[in-house]
Amino acid sequence: MSQNLITIYEKLVEFLGGQTKTAQVLLIKQPSVNAWLKGKNQMSEKIALRAERVTKGRFKAYQLCPSLSEFESLTALGINS
Repeated sequence: MSQNLITIYEKLVEFLGGQTKTAQVLLIKQPSVNAWLKGKNQMSEKIALRAERVTKGRFKAYQLCPSLSEFESLTALGINS
């Protein structure tokens, strides 16, 4: 996993108020959040979309989950915003 992705996860966790709060808001368990921060797992598509919604778009799903990167160009065009 890239350091850039881990940095985005760190910023998300900071924005949401820590690992425990992030887990609560995203309806997951805290060890999952910790695994992202350690680079052991990537965020799933479902959780990335949930994170985009709860952050009101500050963190985009395609930034949090590399498999959604095809949607970056659609968002830039205003098609998926």
